[in-house]
Amino acid sequence: MKRLVFAALLTLGSSSVFAATLTGTISDSKCGASHKSMKEHDAKLTDSGCTEACVKGGAKYVFASGGKVYQIENQNDPQLAANAGRQVKLTGDVKGDTITVSQIAASGKSKTGSKKS
Repeated sequence: MKRLVFAALLTLGSSSVFAATLTGTISDSKCGASHKSMKEHDAKLTDSGCTEACVKGGAKYVFASGGKVYQIENQNDPQLAANAGRQVKLTGDVKGDTITVSQIAASGKSKTGSKKS
C-alpha cells in the first residue's frame, strides 16, 4: 500500500506545473544543446545561424539549460526567433520537459560562436 501511495505521489509530482526563470540557450530540436555536428559541415556557422536554418528546415525551437533540453510550447513567440542561438533568461511555466514561455531577456552572458546584433 505504501508503494502505491508513493507511486501516486510521484505521478502527481511529475505532472505539476511550476513557474521558473532559467538561464540557457534558445536552440532547435534538431541540434538540441549542441550545434557541433552542423559546425563540422560549415565552420563559419554561428549558433544563431544554425538555429535559424534548422527551424526554417522544420525543426522546433527548444530551450537548453543545465544539461536539459526543454520543448517550447508556444513556438510562435517572436522573441524565440530574435534570440535564436543566444544565452537568455527565460521565464515560463514548466511541466515535465515542456516550458510555456512568458518572458525572454538577455542573460548578459555571451555564448561562443553566437553573433551579436
